[in-house]
Amino acid sequence: MTFDYDLFVIGGGSGGVRAARVAAATGAKVALAEEFRMGGTCVIRGCVPKKLMVFASGYSEMFDDARAYGWDLQEGDFNWLRFRDKLHAELSRLEGIYRKLLDGSDVAIFDARATVKDPHTVALSNGKDVTAKHILVATGGRPVLPEIPGAELGITSNEIFLLDEMPKNILIVGGGYIASEFACILKGLGVKVTQFYRGAQILRGFDDEARGLVAEGMRAKGVDLQLGTNVVDMRAATDGDHKGIWVKDSNGQEAVYDQVMFATGRAPNTGDMGLQAAGVEVGRQGEVVVDEYSQTAVPSIYAIGDVTNRVQLTPVAIREGMAFVETVFKGNPTPVDHALIPSAIFTQPEMGTVGLSEEDARAQEPVEIYSTAFKPMNHAFAGRDDRVLMKLVVSVATRKVLGCHIVADHAGEMIQLAGIAVKMGATKEDFDRTVAVHPTMAEELVTMKEPVRTA
Repeated sequence: MTFDYDLFVIGGGSGGVRAARVAAATGAKVALAEEFRMGGTCVIRGCVPKKLMVFASGYSEMFDDARAYGWDLQEGDFNWLRFRDKLHAELSRLEGIYRKLLDGSDVAIFDARATVKDPHTVALSNGKDVTAKHILVATGGRPVLPEIPGAELGITSNEIFLLDEMPKNILIVGGGYIASEFACILKGLGVKVTQFYRGAQILRGFDDEARGLVAEGMRAKGVDLQLGTNVVDMRAATDGDHKGIWVKDSNGQEAVYDQVMFATGRAPNTGDMGLQAAGVEVGRQGEVVVDEYSQTAVPSIYAIGDVTNRVQLTPVAIREGMAFVETVFKGNPTPVDHALIPSAIFTQPEMGTVGLSEEDARAQEPVEIYSTAFKPMNHAFAGRDDRVLMKLVVSVATRKVLGCHIVADHAGEMIQLAGIAVKMGATKEDFDRTVAVHPTMAEELVTMKEPVRTA
């Protein structure tokens, strides 16, 4: 059978674009469809705009620090619209780069919604059907609103970048990294921030000691973090010309906020795509079910990225796309490696982590914990009380470093490098043999000689 394309990619996010380009480089005839903007969640409404907002939000504290370091300067007001317009100009520039990369790789682009008609046919919203030997679903995910009365009055992380004005006060609902990051961002931009989380501590699944220090630091910076608390009812509220949102919480308290942002979960984008009708298995949460090679129950259809609900990180989607091309177009079956993925949470304080938490490690085997928390030189000089954490989780049997957890300025930069060592199977003695870089915070990772506890 002759097909229009060797590969048709549905979704123009980081994973889909990378897979399309690399497959085309093998000589395959490739097409890609994107219904919104090229770049996907990461570039358009995720990692990139969020990180730029992180940068912007940090200046309020930098002004105070600068004066402590002898600089004579006056603090100004944050101009949201000026920042927002420049932000969207940057996102448009990046989208253009993605399109240029695809064009340069001879990938055909369809600016249309694509659905699966059968194992080898894609139906486009422009009325055209195209056929492909292989179909790759890379449609990502989306934030979802909880089933709470009045939840439709709130916004999600998608809309936060589109606001016409900064709210004076906001309620952020959720305890994951998205909720916690935006709580810190908006507080840094001068917004009064309240955060509700129904659980006992934010950042569930991360190391307890590390997430505890992050929560402590957020509160110290002024975030009103209320644990064991959820929204039970919301209504529109008007006081003269001022419009807000009335909220009742699970503790019986009531308050009015300018905005309510939900960061309470995400769902894979599989709705009305024809996947199940084509024979693709879709899980209970809407995820495309795949094997270790990202192949679905239909041999010609694969899926990568957030739509599979495996690990929802942009670099992981890219790696999955690369493994897909190795497997399908280079004849080199390559399973996706999801072990020991470094990650960063851009809260303030920032957190970087790779490997097992102390809790997960001790449930697996006997471990030693090397940990130190201290006030770093730059904060101490500026008169701040911020503390940082350096922590290693070490196997008693093999001496391998099973986990590394950092809470500090630039923790994301540090964990990327520490992740290399952990991925290579470095032992505690390998860390000990490494000469410290002084004076730095990270030198503590190689100078901790005695465990603080065993578990």
